[in-house]
Amino acid sequence: MIAKRTVMHIDLDSFFVSVERKFDPSLIGKAVIIGGSADRGVVASCSYEARMFGVHSAMPTRQALKLCPHAIVLRGSHGRYGEASREVTEIIHNAVPLYMKTSIDEFYIDYTGMDRFHNCYKHAGELRQKIMRETGLPISFGMSSGKTVSKMATNQAKPNGQLYIPHGKEKDFLAPLAIGKIPGLGESTASKLHQYGIERIGQLQKTDVRFLESVFGRMGKYIWEKANGIDDSEIVPHSDRKSISTEHTFNTNISDLQAIETILVSMTEELASKLRKENKVASCLSIKVRYANFETHTQQEKISLTAAEHILIPGVKNLLRKAWNQHRPIRLIGVRLSNLCRGSYQINLFDDNEERIKLYQALDKINFKFGEKTVCRAAGMEIGTRNFNPFMRG
Repeated sequence: MIAKRTVMHIDLDSFFVSVERKFDPSLIGKAVIIGGSADRGVVASCSYEARMFGVHSAMPTRQALKLCPHAIVLRGSHGRYGEASREVTEIIHNAVPLYMKTSIDEFYIDYTGMDRFHNCYKHAGELRQKIMRETGLPISFGMSSGKTVSKMATNQAKPNGQLYIPHGKEKDFLAPLAIGKIPGLGESTASKLHQYGIERIGQLQKTDVRFLESVFGRMGKYIWEKANGIDDSEIVPHSDRKSISTEHTFNTNISDLQAIETILVSMTEELASKLRKENKVASCLSIKVRYANFETHTQQEKISLTAAEHILIPGVKNLLRKAWNQHRPIRLIGVRLSNLCRGSYQINLFDDNEERIKLYQALDKINFKFGEKTVCRAAGMEIGTRNFNPFMRG
């Protein structure tokens, strides 16, 4: 007999704002925006009080302040958010056998089979209380037979609530919700469904899947399955040890700083692009320098969670100056980004302005479509066709 799946989805409510409120309780109950400067910055996160005025993440800060002029704008504290995320991860790690961290503030837990020993919903509620008690952060969760319904249940439970959808009741729960509530359903897809008079998930449930496939192709079946609460996707065990790295061996030993930095820029650029493609960010940066006699030196430093080369490249150059004795020629140079976790581009919004975000999105779109290094910094052009193979390591 196949055990019924039981999946919990956890989301820390307004995570960045909640962390800031721990350090400054006077922010509680006020409209708060976390992000860049008021003139060119972008909203990384905002409180529910600000959302009531239409403010949302990735919105230009100046536009947000027009909607909510009394909002308090904070720059954000990378270190605080990373540490808070680690605290929550450790609590979850010690409480359950199988979980998946999908971003700095979001988790899935697989309770399948544990109903033989525990009341899963009761255990989940106790875990939520433990996290709130030990971290002081508000948290919401949803529980159901699959990841999609659980995530949607969490969204309905917010702020600071919990919701259980029993087996067999998934369609009943989903039916009255707007189609825009389906995770991953883009605005253009929703707009097209609206043209056919489909505005609620219940209407999608009754729509012939063949019609949806004729309109949206393979995406049609995906939409129909989500609307009917069908999601068999697995929960992949979490690991804190993943990294991405690359090395370059010179044909002849080299001691030209400019040439070495050119290689480093290109290597870092490709690794950062791979991170964004995988929807990941890194919090540790390191380089490796190997001399002609095979003596190897490394340098590393903790960094703000990022996948942006305008942050990574200066760090790499700084580490090179620390690691390399410039009187000795180099035979190999390497770059490594580690302590990876899943995270959307929003995490970079603290340091970015509108123009930079649009630039990265445009570069990635071109490179993902036509191949790596179709567009890159001029410094990295000369090694674009060399034998240079980044690789993933677990």
